[in-house]
Amino acid sequence: MTTDALADRRLAVIDLGSNSFRLVVFASADAWWRRTDEVYEAVRIGEGLAASGLLGEAGMWRALAAMEVFAHFCSAAGLTQGEIDAVATSAIRDARNAGEFLDRARRATGLPIRVLSQDEEARYGYLVAVNSTPLADGAVVDLGGGSMQMVRVGGRHARELASWPLGAVRMTERFLPGDGPAKGKQLKALRAHVARELRSAPWVAQGGRLVGIGGTVRNLGAAAQRAAGLPEFGVQGHRIDGGALGVLVERLAELPPSQRASVPGIKPARADLILAGAVVLQTVLAEGGFEALEVTEAGLREGVFFERLLESRDEPLFHDVRRASVLNLAARYGQHPDANPHVRHVADLALALFDDLAAVGLHGGDASERELLWAACVLHDVGMAVDYDDHHKHSRYLILNAGLPGFDQRELALIGQAVRYHRKGLPELGPFAPLAIAGDDARLERMALLLRLAEDLERSRDQAVRAARVAVDDGRVRLSLEADEDVRVARWAAGRETDLFARAFGRDLEIA
Repeated sequence: MTTDALADRRLAVIDLGSNSFRLVVFASADAWWRRTDEVYEAVRIGEGLAASGLLGEAGMWRALAAMEVFAHFCSAAGLTQGEIDAVATSAIRDARNAGEFLDRARRATGLPIRVLSQDEEARYGYLVAVNSTPLADGAVVDLGGGSMQMVRVGGRHARELASWPLGAVRMTERFLPGDGPAKGKQLKALRAHVARELRSAPWVAQGGRLVGIGGTVRNLGAAAQRAAGLPEFGVQGHRIDGGALGVLVERLAELPPSQRASVPGIKPARADLILAGAVVLQTVLAEGGFEALEVTEAGLREGVFFERLLESRDEPLFHDVRRASVLNLAARYGQHPDANPHVRHVADLALALFDDLAAVGLHGGDASERELLWAACVLHDVGMAVDYDDHHKHSRYLILNAGLPGFDQRELALIGQAVRYHRKGLPELGPFAPLAIAGDDARLERMALLLRLAEDLERSRDQAVRAARVAVDDGRVRLSLEADEDVRVARWAAGRETDLFARAFGRDLEIA
């Protein structure tokens, strides 16, 4: 039975944005949550709003058509009114004829619609960032079609927030109209305008870590990945530095809007808006003194969902984003350590070996490496949901493609490769080498070896080996097993890892 069949809660979040309308369905139970469906339509309801102050008739008709599809979808899926939350943002909020459009939408679809205030929209962006990245201190920027919100974060709490009419649709119409390449004076005027607006919030200039939200941010992340020749498995956790963003802006500005989708990674539906969005974000980096823009794939709809999912807490925040991310993925495939003794015991054995080997001086005991090892242990068998054969490869696929919000792409690659080599083969970074930093080859060998040893000691899946202890004797590493019964299966399995152990730690391994 799939996790979807076991879900006891559903929520359909409808995000009525200035550029696009999106419906996302979430399912959840006590130990896990996931997106189960999504419907997207680029309606451009904010088109022409900056000049007229009104929603245009063509944009409203496109929007109503999309909402009617959403309403039929919700009805077919059996979603009740209490399971649907439709939220409208900048364009509908600011338009003088918003009431007319909302009345028409409610009559045509029966959908409940909340028009978010600027503060509410900014708060949802904040909830997205702190629940999908390790952001504790810094800022969040949420760039939509009509507006841009920023939130200053301190100790994982929102401290300051502001909103400006600097969305990609508005800025394109005002500063970059026409069908030709962008002119230098147009870009200069746009940058100057954004800089002036940002000065109304002096706290922006405090810099620090910056997390970006929205379709423009995600699309620029994908283009930056392509330009850098990095492996692609989503953009979650990718960091776009000022130099990379500057190169993209220059390349996009040289092309007319109709040809900007020729830049690898740029989506055709955003090609005419992407340059203005990129310049706005470039100016945020410059004015705030931020080194880079960290991408999250989550959006406003996740913020709305997190508020509901975590409503029993004082604030709707995961206590530890990285841990919650790993346990959520494990639970979705029946591998949560609280419900699976094998997974829990493999993690306990591997971490104990990690600590013992650090204590005798065979490695540095780096806390971040230990956390990555724990994640690999918890997730090493999620691929069993596909099939036992090659489940180590299936596990890596699920880890990379389902993603682990809170981990950057280098860390995700290390977890995935450690899991990939938890059964056999010589661990290597392979296609993920461009993401690596100094020492990652050795780090991966240690992680894969310790996961493999722990799996070997728990080969019979009965926790017969209660514990394993490490000692160094005359240059050799002695592994002593604690058990109350015959453990010849564990000794046999672990005995196959002596070559890999010597490769990882430079010592011979003896199993006592």
